[in-house]
Amino acid sequence: MTIILTELKEIPLIRQGDDLAKIIEISLHRSNLVLEDNDILVLAQKIVSKAEGRMINLATITPGDRARALAKQTDKDARLVELILQESSNVLRTRPGTIIVEHKLGFICANAGIDHSNVAGIGDANEEMVLLLPKNPDLSAKAVRSKLEKTTGKRVGVLIIDSHGRAWRNGTVGMSIGLSGIPGVLDERGWKDLFGYTLKITIVGIADELAAAASLLMGQASEGTPIVHVRGFPYRLREGTFNEMIRAKDQDLFR
Repeated sequence: MTIILTELKEIPLIRQGDDLAKIIEISLHRSNLVLEDNDILVLAQKIVSKAEGRMINLATITPGDRARALAKQTDKDARLVELILQESSNVLRTRPGTIIVEHKLGFICANAGIDHSNVAGIGDANEEMVLLLPKNPDLSAKAVRSKLEKTTGKRVGVLIIDSHGRAWRNGTVGMSIGLSGIPGVLDERGWKDLFGYTLKITIVGIADELAAAASLLMGQASEGTPIVHVRGFPYRLREGTFNEMIRAKDQDLFR
């Protein structure tokens, strides 16, 4: 079994309205890659958000009373806190510098995934520009996949990933926030192990495993590698959604 991850070359700085599928096709050519059935493209969330115009100037945001109060508790910009509240369904934990929320998309993350780093725009020198997550990452992945399959005739998958922290662990890792044409999880309950024991609870987060692998190539700072091509993914591709990776609240012991 061999899985090959290749960073795509010469990806330009993404602007609102850019055609990510076309950019991928050009970069595949420059990287001497031809899409084959069952290949996967892993995209960093930032380029998807930028292409979809999810950049916000904090100078345009007026914080409400709740945002101003929470900003005092966390030593954060009240305008940023207002955006965090708008993007979230629930605030779970706070400490100075960090607000842990349940995002409207369903997952738990810090500061609603709103980012300052690698965000270009007017006012960026003063960190006025911030970037929100895509409104619907599954649909974003589907749109890119549909264009690629139409132009190449190949059956592929698309995964959108972001960097998230984890409870009880230091360090961020790449995690999936949207997907199309690939499974989110692999349910191995009922499978036999090497000694014939029947697995009872094993469900593998294979989309997140792939996200973490691709994140090794993407990096977190100035690497400029927002797209990774994957060949040899060791599981059958199928239609999947991000929701299959979200643990139901009545089964969540830590929320």
